[in-house]
Amino acid sequence: QVQLVESGGGLVQPGGSLRLSCAASGNIDRIGQMAWYRQAPGKQRELVALMINGGATTYDESVKGRFTISRGDTKTVYLQMNSLKPEDSAVYYCNVLAFTSSTLPPSTYWGQGTQVTVSS
Repeated sequence: QVQLVESGGGLVQPGGSLRLSCAASGNIDRIGQMAWYRQAPGKQRELVALMINGGATTYDESVKGRFTISRGDTKTVYLQMNSLKPEDSAVYYCNVLAFTSSTLPPSTYWGQGTQVTVSS
């Protein structure tokens, strides 16, 4: 079926940058929307960035001006993270609303998560 593979996480110093990637594969007709979530230990998973089908984007207030969600020509979702802060440390998850049929309604899929640690 549909599989999301995330990459790009790692350890970075405050003020540094990382680019997360999420590659979707499988029987995908089209992607309706895509998003990035993050979850720190002991905290609820939160929405970081969202892109709808038309390309409009929204961001959590804490990352506005620093993070950018984008979509490649292929079934790939990116999250460019600049000016990283220690409080950005979390496991980041790709979330995609994908259509696997031109007739049936879409389903939501999650990536496995990638660790981002911001520390000096």
